[in-house]
Amino acid sequence: MSDEKLQCGIVMPISVIDGCSEAHWADVLEIINEAIDDAGFDGELVSNADDVGIIHKRIIQNLYENPIVVCDVSGKNPNVMFELGMRLAFDKPTIIIKDDKTTYSFDTSAIEHIEYPRDLRFTKVVEFKKKLSDKLKATYKKSTEDENYTTFLKHFGEFKVAKIDQKEVSGQEFIIEELKSMRRSINRLDRMGRTRSEFDNFMGDSDIDICLGRESSTKVNQAMELLINHPAVKNPGLVERGEDHYHLVGTTKGNVDSMEIEREIIESIGIENAKAKNLRKRIVPKNNG
Repeated sequence: MSDEKLQCGIVMPISVIDGCSEAHWADVLEIINEAIDDAGFDGELVSNADDVGIIHKRIIQNLYENPIVVCDVSGKNPNVMFELGMRLAFDKPTIIIKDDKTTYSFDTSAIEHIEYPRDLRFTKVVEFKKKLSDKLKATYKKSTEDENYTTFLKHFGEFKVAKIDQKEVSGQEFIIEELKSMRRSINRLDRMGRTRSEFDNFMGDSDIDICLGRESSTKVNQAMELLINHPAVKNPGLVERGEDHYHLVGTTKGNVDSMEIEREIIESIGIENAKAKNLRKRIVPKNNG
C-alpha cells in the first residue's frame, strides 16, 4: 500500500437511537477509526467533506467512490440501512458490523457481520478492533486481486451493477452548478423559517466580501475564477443575497489584507457598483516611486 492512505468510508448512527446516546456513538466511531487506522486506511464518515455542499450529493459520491466502507447497522437506523443498500447496489467492498443487542436483518443476514459489545467492554472491544482491522485488509486485498470479487449481488446471479455517470466540466459550468446548489440551499432555509442572517453565519469567518450586485453572469464567473485561483485565498464561495444578486466571499491566508484582494478583483473585472467605488477611495495606491 502506498504512503498515502486510502479512504475508508464509515456509515453509522450518530444521534440517539435504540437507547444509545450521541456520546455512545462518538465512542463507537473512535473505536472504528482506530481499527481502520490499524489496517492502514483513513477513516471518514461518508457525510464528511472539506468543502461546503449538498450533503446528500456528498454521501452518494462517497458511497460510490470510497475503496472500502464499514457500515454499522446497530439499532437499524433507517438512514444507515438506506446507505448500506446503495453501497451494496454498487457491489463494492463493504464490511458490516453491529452490536450484540441488534438482531440480523433478513435482507442482509447472508453477509457476514462482525459483532462488538454494546456496553463497549474493553477486552471484547480489543478483540473486535483486531478482527475488524484484519477483515479490512483481507477484503480490500481480495477486491483488488480477484476479478470475480463480489460483496453481495453476484452471489444471486448476474446483475448490472449501478454506476454514477461522471464527466469533466469547464470552470464556468462548475460555477453555475454551485450557484444552483447554493440557491436550493437558501430556498430550503427559507422554507424552514430561517433567516438569511443564519445562512450568512453558515459561511463562516469570511473576511472577503465583494458585492457583485446584479453583474452579468460573465463577470460573476470571471470574479469567481479569480478568487478560486488567488494564492492568498482559501474557502472561496458565492452567496446569493437576492434575486440574481451575488456576493463573493472567502478567507485570506496569513496576514494578507482582505481589502487589497477585494480591490484587485474589482479592478480586474471592472465592477462599478457603490461598494466598489467606496473601496477604491478607502485604499490608497502604493507609491512605486
